Amino acid sequence: MRPLRLHTRISLVLTGLAGSLCAILVGLWLHGARQGIHEEIEAANRVSGQWLAVLVERLPANAADLQAALAPLGRIRANELQLLDAAGRLHYRSPPPTYKAGRQAPDWFGELLRPQIAPRVLAVGELQLRLVPDASRAVIDAWDDLCAVAGWALGLLGLLFVVVSRALDRALRPLDEVMRALQRIGYGRFDLRLPVFPVPELASLSKAFNGMADRLRAAVDDNVRLETERELAQRLQSRLEEERRQIARELHDEMAQGITAVRALAGAVIQRTAEQPVVQAPAQHILAVTGELQDGVRRILHRLRPLPGGELAARLNDYCANWRRQHETVALQLRVALDGHEPDDALAAAVLRIVQEGLTNVARHAAASEVELSVSGDDGVLRVALRDNGRGAGGRSAAAGCGLGLTGMGERVAGLGGSLQFFTPAGGGFGLVATLPLYSLEEA
Repeated sequence: MRPLRLHTRISLVLTGLAGSLCAILVGLWLHGARQGIHEEIEAANRVSGQWLAVLVERLPANAADLQAALAPLGRIRANELQLLDAAGRLHYRSPPPTYKAGRQAPDWFGELLRPQIAPRVLAVGELQLRLVPDASRAVIDAWDDLCAVAGWALGLLGLLFVVVSRALDRALRPLDEVMRALQRIGYGRFDLRLPVFPVPELASLSKAFNGMADRLRAAVDDNVRLETERELAQRLQSRLEEERRQIARELHDEMAQGITAVRALAGAVIQRTAEQPVVQAPAQHILAVTGELQDGVRRILHRLRPLPGGELAARLNDYCANWRRQHETVALQLRVALDGHEPDDALAAAVLRIVQEGLTNVARHAAASEVELSVSGDDGVLRVALRDNGRGAGGRSAAAGCGLGLTGMGERVAGLGGSLQFFTPAGGGFGLVATLPLYSLEEA
């Protein structure tokens, strides 16, 4: 069933209230009509009784003569005259009323308005004259009046419903405009605005709607701008990654190959000049310098090429294995426990850079014989812990030739929203702990 419109509901409510008021007025009218009928019938019965009391003194005492004397009297107003003998047999009854003859009010209505007045009894010898009150004509008059009033009331209530419905339809017409505007806003028409209505409440509604539309349009514009900026940033990042890959390829193909060739030539010179110290010493120096250049190029290539997050453990193992080969006098212990918390590409690259910088500092400054490296992921964070048993003093400051140094390492960690702490182990040496959030991995 289709729900009723708002103005129809309000019209029904107002009409119902008016109908309730009419019902109250009808109840008051019925109460007054009952009292009026009672007073009218009682007065007519009393007057008729007094008149009969005077008349009885002149009437004959036998039934036949008395009946003949009563017949010309006809009907007494609002009363019925009966003649009964000593045995209670009815000898005479006055004729029925001619006013609205044949019509009767409904029984329930008659019971509601009919007065309870006892008949008057007059003795004429052994005979009895009974004057019985008859309110049927007064009741039928009241019933006709009630029907007329009810008809007028129903007509007025219907007219009231129509008038109120039309008036509300006209008064609430701006709400239809508001609903249409809301539907259009739902389809993305954020430029739509409502006029300021003359009714204060509707004017407040239109102002609130227009303010909401302004905020929605501003929000949509911001979203579009942010989406555009995000897309532009993605394109720039993609272009930057492509440029970095190209530079990495050129470094690998040009500079790395050249350094390798120079290193091979220096090695050949060293092998062939074993008995010529003047030539062999510079060749060994060239070999050492080219080795450092290879390490530097390798670090640059690692920075230029992004590290896939899923390859962090493998890259750490490879790097540490290569570091052990280059520093055979230092025992490096590596423990990687990510427990399925694989970092994204940016975080994986940062972890590898931190490890590279930390181990480079150990090799150049710590003079350590043992190094412990731990990379673990748990509780939404990734921890990188590095500890050595070296002299410790030189580990706290940056030094030339060691990349970004500890200062750059701290900046890198802070840029990812993490923290970097240094400590001195109980047995001496130097240690650091980098804590990085796993933003893109832990689910809420």
